[in-house]
Amino acid sequence: MSLKYPLLAITLTSLSITSTFTLAETAEEKGRNIMIEMDKRDTGWQDMQAGMQMILRNAQGEESVREIRMKSLEQENDGDKSLTIFDEPKDVKGTAFLSFSHVDKDDDQWLYLPALGRVKRISSSNKSGPFMGSEFSYEDMGSFEIDKYSYNFIKEEPCGNLTCLVVESFPKDKKSGYTRRISWVDNSEYRMQKLDFYDRKNSLLKTLSFEGYQQYAGQFWRADKLKMQNHQNGKSTELVWSGYQFKSGLDDADFNKNALKRAR
Repeated sequence: MSLKYPLLAITLTSLSITSTFTLAETAEEKGRNIMIEMDKRDTGWQDMQAGMQMILRNAQGEESVREIRMKSLEQENDGDKSLTIFDEPKDVKGTAFLSFSHVDKDDDQWLYLPALGRVKRISSSNKSGPFMGSEFSYEDMGSFEIDKYSYNFIKEEPCGNLTCLVVESFPKDKKSGYTRRISWVDNSEYRMQKLDFYDRKNSLLKTLSFEGYQQYAGQFWRADKLKMQNHQNGKSTELVWSGYQFKSGLDDADFNKNALKRAR
């Protein structure tokens, strides 16, 4: 998942915030500038690898656990590439998902199903569907790209021990499963703390929360845990990350359709 949170992560003092986001800005400009700052602080990591547990919980709290490996490749002039490989349990072992995020067009996504021995392309019309039975959609699995949304700054408010900038984002893609998203971004390190998703009827559908941020390589912030709570069906999916590695030498050859079939 290129989840470039991390779906995707990223110190200004109150004084510098005041100078950066001036009173002359419109709410739209201020919202966009906040998200640009968040994105800018998470550049230069080149490539990333990590392990992940995906914990699926139904409305009754019953759990199933999947063991996953994630790889991502940063792109300078386009969205990032990511490869997700399922290792456990046996019924999903060898399943692999490849995503090429884009700035100004639909993301390209493919799913390899070992039981069928073939690669399936995910059509843009199906990207609001659930990813591997989780509460994340295929749309959530791409990297965050500034120009895919328009913005509106709502307010500044406390969030836990932090102060957050609250920004509303509206997908430009008419095929998106969401009418809008609301982000809570802390005003010190510009890390996403919470993200609300509203469905096509503009009802609150899901909330993604981020916990246990740690800094890697003295620069890149990543959350240890992400939890997606579906408010409409009572289900949730938790992602627990471990073993982050950056700048390990991955390149484009590690992120193509042939890489799907050889992922082990």
